Amino acid sequence: MTTKTERLNGKQSEVVDVRTRVLAANEEAAAKLRDRFRAGSALVLNLISSPGSGKTTLLEATVKALAGRLRLAGIEGDIATERDADRLRALGIPAVQILTGGACHLDARQVGKALDGARFPAFDVLFIENVGNLICPTTYDLGEDFKVALLSVAEGDDKPFKYPAIFARAEVTVITKSDLLPHVTFDLDAVSAQVATLNPGGRLMVTSSKTGEGIGVWCAMIEERLTAKRKAHA
Repeated sequence: MTTKTERLNGKQSEVVDVRTRVLAANEEAAAKLRDRFRAGSALVLNLISSPGSGKTTLLEATVKALAGRLRLAGIEGDIATERDADRLRALGIPAVQILTGGACHLDARQVGKALDGARFPAFDVLFIENVGNLICPTTYDLGEDFKVALLSVAEGDDKPFKYPAIFARAEVTVITKSDLLPHVTFDLDAVSAQVATLNPGGRLMVTSSKTGEGIGVWCAMIEERLTAKRKAHA
């Protein structure tokens, strides 16, 4: 019995050690990306949510609202297909798709390689749309300025406490599809309280890409954060 426990502990130690090395390598790559983005005076957002929350739809509304005001670019993460990148390209902004082939998140090395291959023109804001998942992407730094957690009203109002890590780490939580509120059971006050508990300094926004609710506030926040970053590193 003791031998079995020792073997089990040994395997657990190996798994922990491998994970530690992977995260350390990712942190090193993320630091290089952060320096790269700082040198280019660009703001970078890492969007994280479950599938179907409306990440790409929010980005489409954002591109339309900021057209002619800021130079935008996008990196899309998915297991398969180029559909999301195609949707952004159709609006006239450069976008590259990262296909993970089954992996449930993006990592900093993938982002760096995608940027090298895409050779984007100079941009003011880069949106990184992570693979649809509320767990795996949370741990991986992509060199972003801040994480954005998205939650659609159709998903239910229990998600922040069920998936606390991402809502605790995201500086901004965006409630999407608010136009559906009359048709679903979703306690906005309860969600706001959960997010405030997990991240007292975070910010919560309510949006609808269909009606335009909150899109102006969301875009103003992006412009404010870009200005603040450039002043800080002037």
